[in-house]
Amino acid sequence: MPTTQLQRMFFALLTVIITVHAYVFYSLYVVNGSTLMAVTGKGSVLEAIRSMGGVYMVGRNMPIWSVVITEFILAYMLEILVGNPLSFKLAGKVFDPRSTHPVLFETAIICATVGIMCPAMSFLAAFLYYPYYQGFDILTLLANWIKLVCFNFPFAFFSQLFFIQPAVRTMFRLFSGKVLSKAAEPQKA
Repeated sequence: MPTTQLQRMFFALLTVIITVHAYVFYSLYVVNGSTLMAVTGKGSVLEAIRSMGGVYMVGRNMPIWSVVITEFILAYMLEILVGNPLSFKLAGKVFDPRSTHPVLFETAIICATVGIMCPAMSFLAAFLYYPYYQGFDILTLLANWIKLVCFNFPFAFFSQLFFIQPAVRTMFRLFSGKVLSKAAEPQKA
């Protein structure tokens, strides 16, 4: 899989692009959809979000695209700076990458990444989507964080292990195969 820093950044970019859209959809439709529809009296989640003027974030309603962009930037930076390097180190403490079957080692990396990124992104989400209209209380923030981890962890674990990472690895192989084959072709003068 990725061996250079540029490849790791590209791999993380593919992962975050898919993951952020999946989690925004999961959060809005699966976790909060019925509440949004009940509060607004609308028949669909998208209509409820439109009638509210967007998604509640940082104390105001914002359009969905700004939520996706904000979460994308935060997730990508967190993945590059913390998730990627730390997950490889954690997996390397349990398994020797030279003697362990690649599928098992990649699975260990995925599990470590979920174990790092889910609580971290859930904390950021608890802060971003905190009910600021009630005032700020650290205990409410921590309770919201724990609640989000409980909602997000099963979805994160199973979606990353069985859907997102296999798709990203396939796309990465296709892309890197095309780029490597072009780089290996002799240059014409």
